[in-house]
Amino acid sequence: MRDVALGELERAVMAQLWAAPAPLTVREVHDRLDRELAYTTVMTVLGRLAKKGVVRQERDGKAYRYTAASTREQLAASLMLDALGDVGEDRTAALVAFVDRVGPEEAAALRAALQAAPPAAAPVVPEVPRPRTDGQEGAPES
Repeated sequence: MRDVALGELERAVMAQLWAAPAPLTVREVHDRLDRELAYTTVMTVLGRLAKKGVVRQERDGKAYRYTAASTREQLAASLMLDALGDVGEDRTAALVAFVDRVGPEEAAALRAALQAAPPAAAPVVPEVPRPRTDGQEGAPES
């Protein structure tokens, strides 16, 4: 789920989907929003969210039903990872700046999550063929 930044209206639509116990139609989302919007605006927003992969679209007769593709927390984590990917080489500086801005309870939650997480696996380094020393071409025999 890359490039998933959400606008204010998209966040309002997602809030309705996350709060719903079952998938919703465009009409149901439209009726639950606390604002004056055209039905077609809500339909466009849901279509855009489906293209981004943020919602799932299921055919139900002539209509579609929409459901969130992930939890609010999973989407927030994806957005944070996307933002980290946009800072280039210095992800550590971005992480430190983030930690400097969170409150004590959030910092404690991060600390606990890091302690509970399994250690990161070492990156797999592909085996590079060794050059032959006997003057012949191809990989050396084992």
